Amino acid sequence: MESRHRDKERRRGGDRNLARGGDKERGRGGDKETRRQGDAASNLGPNVMLLSESIRDPQSAIGNSIDVDYDELIEPVRFNFALDRRGFVQMLGAGVLVTAIGVPAFGQRRRNGGGGRGGAPVPLSARIHFADDGTITVLSGKVDAGQGARCELALAAAEELRVPYERVKMMLGDTSVCPDDGLTAGSLTTPRTVPVIRQAAAAIRQLLTDQAAKKWSVDAASIESKEGKLVHKASGKEAAYVELAKDEELAKRLAEPAGAHVVLTPVAEWKTLGKPHVSPTARDKVTGKHEYPSDLRRPGMMYGRVLRSPKYQAKLLEVDLAAVKAMKDVIPVRDGEFVGVVAPTAYGAKLAIEAIAKTAKWADVDMPSSDELPEYLRKNAEGGVPKNPFADDAAKAAKALKATYFIPYVQHVPLEPRTALAEWADGKLTVWTGTQNPFGNRGELMQAFRLKGDAVHVIAHDFGGGYGGKHTGEAAVEAARLAQTAKKPVMLRWTREEECVNAYFRPAAVMDLEASLDDQGRITSWWHVNINAGGNSIESPYDIANKKSATVSSRPPLRHGSYRALASTGNAFGRESFMDELAAAAKMDPLAFRLANLKEPRLRAVLEDAAKRFDWEKRAKEKKPNHGVGLACSTDKGGFVACCAEVEIDRERGLVRVLHVTESFDCGPVLNPENLRNQMEGAIIMGLGPVLREEVVFSKGEITNGNLREYRVPKLKDVPTIETYAMNRTDLEPAGAGETPIIAIAPAVANAVFAATGERLRSLPLKIAKA
Repeated sequence: MESRHRDKERRRGGDRNLARGGDKERGRGGDKETRRQGDAASNLGPNVMLLSESIRDPQSAIGNSIDVDYDELIEPVRFNFALDRRGFVQMLGAGVLVTAIGVPAFGQRRRNGGGGRGGAPVPLSARIHFADDGTITVLSGKVDAGQGARCELALAAAEELRVPYERVKMMLGDTSVCPDDGLTAGSLTTPRTVPVIRQAAAAIRQLLTDQAAKKWSVDAASIESKEGKLVHKASGKEAAYVELAKDEELAKRLAEPAGAHVVLTPVAEWKTLGKPHVSPTARDKVTGKHEYPSDLRRPGMMYGRVLRSPKYQAKLLEVDLAAVKAMKDVIPVRDGEFVGVVAPTAYGAKLAIEAIAKTAKWADVDMPSSDELPEYLRKNAEGGVPKNPFADDAAKAAKALKATYFIPYVQHVPLEPRTALAEWADGKLTVWTGTQNPFGNRGELMQAFRLKGDAVHVIAHDFGGGYGGKHTGEAAVEAARLAQTAKKPVMLRWTREEECVNAYFRPAAVMDLEASLDDQGRITSWWHVNINAGGNSIESPYDIANKKSATVSSRPPLRHGSYRALASTGNAFGRESFMDELAAAAKMDPLAFRLANLKEPRLRAVLEDAAKRFDWEKRAKEKKPNHGVGLACSTDKGGFVACCAEVEIDRERGLVRVLHVTESFDCGPVLNPENLRNQMEGAIIMGLGPVLREEVVFSKGEITNGNLREYRVPKLKDVPTIETYAMNRTDLEPAGAGETPIIAIAPAVANAVFAATGERLRSLPLKIAKA
């Protein structure tokens, strides 16, 4: 796969000035009127909270078992709504035990405990449905936030069922009809859920084939599958899948999960997978027909707004609702510190909440400013910052270096801010929302309103971007609380300012690195500490005899959580910038230095491929004023990436201009070249944001750049020429591709700036002093 973009008008990466790659492919979440069918069993059973699970696994309190082998940061907002006596008695009558228990902090990192949540083992009939008109519906608890899951999962089913891709429809993220495949995060849909869908489809095809063979008294091997039919050429017999699936005997087999004996189609024989395809809803998105959560409507629907503190998470002291109570058709809602309004129009709700805000008084907050953040994180590191265990060896080495790097808080800036539409009917709650975690959101709603699982239905429509920022369900809970009082459906759309200030951020981090070299330029010891952000991809992939890393939690002043590639973005920035510093100390070319210290074959391959395509050997020797080139490589979530960048420095304006980026990526076999190209380009552009400008600025408890006038993401004029190349390793298992391509761009640009200026910038965003 190859893409080259030299014309500004053809540069890709997002919608207009919000260039975020994950939003490039957004699909349809299903019809809101027809998707309320059936009800999956609640993971929590009849109880709102299971004490033993809460202690053993804090995520289980919100039904959030994550099948990952990396750190995932999830910190839901804790709502403490009042419960009247009637509601309390009803809960006791339903057999729900209410008890005061201490739940561990959700913001703590959690290691995977297994459980197959990339795709849970469920009956085949719960995965794939055949309609009389030949349509095939595939069900998954995953969602599509623009990363292409809807297309990819449909391709997987079509491949194994031997049907045209267009015949497959996906139903995603509906907690009442879809299997719980875990939250959509960590690039896990490809390595975990795609195989499950393929196994189910292949198993069903084999069962149908065996059934036809038995019915026709022929050898199953002589039956061919094509176009949704089974055909026996010798006898001229054929039957549609749906006809055979109705057999009562076969129905019993379909009520079981796919067996371990299922044989999947080899990569060399793929007819559908491996070919470029666009989203099945691409036309609707282009024409504006596609409905996002913000577009949904319900009969009698009203609009809600919630009172927000002008200072970060300040406690509400008092508020006067009198003025709002006098407004026609406006319904004020107060439940403890939760204050909101419901009105017939969005504008009416805006005026009402502004009137309330004028009367509100808030407690002061004690929090550092953003320019004090590095020192604050280090000072509040839990247990202190560990020392380099190889300090004695470094002291005896030919050369030894130390450096500290910093990354600030960063916003996700999805194209669509948080949105939820909530409706109560007969004691049951339905919420339509944009979330990466529908089953987890259901758990939050169960907890907030003391409900059983079968009383809460969450429908995750395909939505405008997440990037790890929509794991938690605060908008869903807020909308539900407003609708509970209004007794009508309520649409709650967060404003851009609310999204920028009240959502969680990518964690800030301070990183200490130390290393030593021998007289041949080989790294003899390595030490890497990340304070606050986590350990994703912190382990050095280089061949070093004495190497170790550590992560240290701190007391973060802002609420932080998952972000595209998690801590890998920061750890790669620190490690690969430091590698260039070591190369300079060894007086070696950055590429040659890396290759001399790198044995990992897949990482070497992408590094050499990117350097060759970028023409590194020639460009690195060219000396032009205020121009430089840099490179970086890293690995994350089973993928291997290398990036080369060329920059130009505008001294008068103090700006870095990225002119050209070449990236090579190995994620195993490519399932959809078109979508992979989109993901790589979008990740590169998104990664440029924190390099060039993006950072959350705050002072005295107030975030001062909480809108897109001050918080500036990449625009089209910032987009360089981009070349992306996929290795397409068909001999390996596939890895996800939505996150890893972002992690190498920051250090590659930082290293290019060093080459252009001779100045090492160790903090993001990169700030050039004006001449």
